[in-house]
Amino acid sequence: MAFPKTVELVEVGPRDGLQNEPQSLPAAVKVELIERLAEAGCPVVEAGAFVSPKWVPQMADTSEVLANLKRRTGVRYPVLVPNEKGLERALAADVREIAVFAAASETFSQRNINCSIAESLARFAPVAERAKDAGLPLRGYVSCVLGCPYEGVVPLAKVTEVSLALRQLGCDEVSLGDTIGVGTPRRAAEMLSAVAAQVPVEHLAVHFHDTYGQALANILACLELGVGTVDAAVAGLGGCPYAKGASGNVASEDVVYMLDGLGIESGIDLAKLAEAGNFICEALGRRSNSKVALALAGRAA
Repeated sequence: MAFPKTVELVEVGPRDGLQNEPQSLPAAVKVELIERLAEAGCPVVEAGAFVSPKWVPQMADTSEVLANLKRRTGVRYPVLVPNEKGLERALAADVREIAVFAAASETFSQRNINCSIAESLARFAPVAERAKDAGLPLRGYVSCVLGCPYEGVVPLAKVTEVSLALRQLGCDEVSLGDTIGVGTPRRAAEMLSAVAAQVPVEHLAVHFHDTYGQALANILACLELGVGTVDAAVAGLGGCPYAKGASGNVASEDVVYMLDGLGIESGIDLAKLAEAGNFICEALGRRSNSKVALALAGRAA
C-alpha cells in the first residue's frame, strides 16, 4: 500500500511526556508549551490528565493549565481520564475531547492501574457512555502492544481483543502503544495488520517509544500499511518508568522531518516545533532527545 498523503500528528509531550519526567513544572510553563505547539501547527495537543495527583503529581494542575490556555481555533486539546471522577473534572474544565487507557498485558494493567484488563474496560464503559452523551470525541490507548516489562512478548490476539473492546465501547480512535520501546518494523507491521483485521486502520494510531532506536522505522512500516495518525512527543519527552534505560517517546521533530522527506503533509512548521522543544528542554534543564532538533541547533550555531 502507498503512503498516506497526509498524517495527523498527535502531540503527546505535554501529557505523556511531562508526566514521566522526574520533575513537575509550573502551570504557566505547560501553558506556554501547549500554545507554542499549537502555533507550530500541531492539530492535536494532549493538554493534561485528570488522574490521581498522588500517583501522577506532574498532572495535578491540569485544571489550572486548561483555565489559562488560549485555545486556538482548529486545534484539539484532549485530556486523559481514568474513570468517572476524572470525567467530572474534565467536564468542569470545559474539555472537549477525552482519552482512556488500557493495557494488552494483564500484569502491566495490575501494576499500572491496580485492576485487571476486564475491570479497566468495565470502568471505562460509563465514561464512554457519558462522553458520547456530551458529544465528546473519545480516544483509547492500548499499552504494551509489542512487549511487556513483566510478561515479555504480548500475544497479538490479546492486543487485538483489547483494541476491539475499546472500539466497541465507543472509542473513535485506538492508539497502539509500544510502551517500553522494544518493537522492530516487522513486529510493528504484524501487530498493526492483526489489529486492522478487526478495527479498520482509519480508526487506528501508532505510539512508539524509542528505547532501542526503532521508533521511526516502526512508524515507517506502519505508514506503509495505511495508518494515518502518529503520536509523538516534542523533544522526545518522557519515557516509561517500567522500561530500564527508556529514552522516551519518539521525538515529534524527528517524525515531522521524516514525513517532510516522504512528501507526506502534516501541516506542522518544523522550525517552530523545534523552538517549542528547545523551550521545554530549557525549562527542564535537560538536553533534547530529538536528533533533528540537535542538528538544527548545530546548524544555527
